[in-house]
Order: sequence, then C-alpha cells, then structure tokens
Amino acid sequence: MSAISFQSVSKTYPSVRSPQGATFLALDGVSLDIEEGEFFGLLGPNGAGKTTLITILAGLAKASSGRVCVMGHDVQTGFAEARRALGVVPQELVFDPFFNVREALRFQSGYFGVKNNDDWIDELLESLGLSDKANANMRTLSGGMKRRVLVGLALVHKPPVIVLDEPTAGVDVELRQTLWHFIAKLNKQGHTVLLTTHYLEEAETLCGRIAMLKTGRVVALDSTSALLSAASGNVLRCTVDGDLPPDLANVARVTGRVVQFPAIDALAVEQYLARIRQAGLMVRDIEIRRPDLEDVFLQVMHQHSGREDRSPA
Repeated sequence: MSAISFQSVSKTYPSVRSPQGATFLALDGVSLDIEEGEFFGLLGPNGAGKTTLITILAGLAKASSGRVCVMGHDVQTGFAEARRALGVVPQELVFDPFFNVREALRFQSGYFGVKNNDDWIDELLESLGLSDKANANMRTLSGGMKRRVLVGLALVHKPPVIVLDEPTAGVDVELRQTLWHFIAKLNKQGHTVLLTTHYLEEAETLCGRIAMLKTGRVVALDSTSALLSAASGNVLRCTVDGDLPPDLANVARVTGRVVQFPAIDALAVEQYLARIRQAGLMVRDIEIRRPDLEDVFLQVMHQHSGREDRSPA
C-alpha cells in the first residue's frame, strides 16, 4: 500500500481571462505513488500545480477527475481517516491569535481526538526550539517562530504522512537546520515526507525521489541519483565583472557576478571563455563541476518549454 497515491488527478477552474464558460486546467492527469517511509520531493515553477495538488490531498479542494488516497483512504469518501493520517505544514502563516503556543497545540490535538499527550507536546517544543515560547501568545511571535509552531501543529497528532509546502520560505538558517534535523529523524522512524520547495539544494540533499511538475503535468519522476546521473556534461562556473552579451546571457545561470554555463566537453568550456574575453570581460575563479539538481531542473523545464496550453481539450 502506498502512503500517498495520485491516480489520474485533474483539476479545472473557471477562467477569469477567457470568455464565459471557459476553464483553466491546473492539473492534467497527474499520477504518482509515494511509498511508506519515503522522503519525496515535488518540484516545479510557480503555477505548476504543486499547491493545488496538496490542497486536493488535504481535502480542501475536490479533484475534477481522478482519485487521491492517503494510507489507503480516499480523501473524499474516507475523509476522516485520510485527514487523521496526514499532517500538513502550509505555506501561509495561519494561526489563532487568542492562544499561547502550548494551548494551540493542545487544541489541535483535540481536533483529532488526541488527549493527554503533554509529553509529545513537550518533545515537539524542545525539538523545534519553542520551549521558551510555550506560554507566549501566538501574536507576539516572530515570523520564524510562527512557522515553527505550524510544524508543531501539523505533527501534534503523530501522523504517518507529513506534507511540507515550502516550509523554509523566508526563514533563517537556524530554523532550517532545526527543522530538517527533526524531520529527518521522523523520516528515519518511518514517517513518509512529501516536500515542496524552491530551495533545490534542500531537495537534492533530503529527497530520495523527486517528481517535477510543469503546467499541471508530471514532466520528470525518478530517484534523485538517477536524475543527477542523467544530466548531460559538466557546468562551467566563473566570476565575471560586467554584463554578458545577449547570446551568452541566454544560456547562462547568472547570480550576481557568478555565471554558470552547461558545458558538454572541454571545447565548449574553451569557447565560452573565449567569447567572454572577446566581449572585453574579465574572468576569474574558474571551476568545472558536475550538474546539481538546479541544473537538472532547468534542463527539464527547458525541454518542456513548449507545453504552455492549459485549456482542456
């Protein structure tokens, strides 16, 4: 039995930009299974359908077609059982402003019929660095502390399946380290983890398997190691003072003064460097490396760049 199963899931919404009666296709026949105990990554650009898929998984929206199950329970016909097996950390900072942290965790436990779990609440507070905030009102917490509480709320009923929707967006390094240490420990104990993130180095480090979405479709699905192994060539990384000419800028990954080019072989490296010098630019800190997950992601998205039509046939 899969921990999570998406079976030909599609979702359409009324289109606000098209004539009356037109629809927008947010998900287009998504099928994938996540096995028990996996640490699974769901990646894609903004608007790819990741949050729509998670919203359907959590039972907050209904698929237009297809079926979604959590631990064998259909999220529509067996909602209570499916929801009890699921802990979701949302992107948005949603909280009850009338309770302190410990009270919020106790109330959340009650929603799932869990009582007398103060020992587990204490462990959550300690593991998430919230022990000294246990009696603080939620309104007084910083954004990073509120996000820690959201993680605690998702885990307070000890769900076998944990969904993390952009959990480290906009948070500091300390919280990232604390969160990943705790989640990795839960995963080793048998919890299934589904992660969406734009920090691809996190996905590369943590996830054993990855699916990539674009325009509502699965465009890649494999183990992280297989995706990295399939990446072609190497990457030329260097520091350049000045703006690249357009022909180079179109194929480069640029982060400030650091530029990276896909390089199939040594000849490609020589050609890039020669072209940069011809443009009158100084090149420093030259490095040749193997592609990382961000390189793979960009390659996959580029390969499917022509698939932009999201209107139902």
